[in-house]
Amino acid sequence: MTGPVRRTRSEELLLARVSAAAGREHLGKRRATYGAAAHTAHAKPVWARGIRGLPAFIRYGRLPATKGRDDARLDLYAQGMTIAVKGRILVVRYDTTSVFRTSPPHPRDPARVGPSCTVTDVTGERVVLSGGPDHDDAAPWHSEIQRGVIRSQLPRSLDALDRGKRLAFGDIWLTSEQIGYGEVRAWWPQVRHLRIREEALELDIDGRWHGPGPGVSGIPNLFVLSALVEHLGPDGAR
Repeated sequence: MTGPVRRTRSEELLLARVSAAAGREHLGKRRATYGAAAHTAHAKPVWARGIRGLPAFIRYGRLPATKGRDDARLDLYAQGMTIAVKGRILVVRYDTTSVFRTSPPHPRDPARVGPSCTVTDVTGERVVLSGGPDHDDAAPWHSEIQRGVIRSQLPRSLDALDRGKRLAFGDIWLTSEQIGYGEVRAWWPQVRHLRIREEALELDIDGRWHGPGPGVSGIPNLFVLSALVEHLGPDGAR
């Protein structure tokens, strides 16, 4: 019978650094660990296999070294996540982060592969996270980040609207009474649906689609905005 694989000294030190960083930001209980690829937004994009290395990570506690690629370790917690990449530990809190949708992969561009998104850490630095070419947009870490942000930010957004605040999601603004962008605006009882068409947002107002609106790659936390539209529109709970 084979016992558990022992971590190396460097792996123990990395885990200690990750745990310490999560503790400083009060992220709560660790829920899962994944492999991915990451680079800061100001760096030259270098895409990696990412999640393809996850079986090796589970078995050996580390991702396989890959020349010229920035493999990252994602530790997801109750209130956020840590990103360990190139010797750095970046911390993301679900209640303050902005998540931007990255353009989907192009079949003729091998440098753009797998599910990806951009998140901001607690200092405001943007980090691009990507999966591998063998995985679809349902990457587990992507779905968990989305659920965590909605869980943390939707109640706070609704409370702000109740207090008369105006919220902005990029070029889109909304109040407890209206939503708008550019020259388009509507009262909530008029808004039926929100959709993405050709990477731009459109609104169905009284049965008529208005668009194209802002590009989705420039809208922070688009899934929170979608949840607000669903909640505040005529078919919502309000």
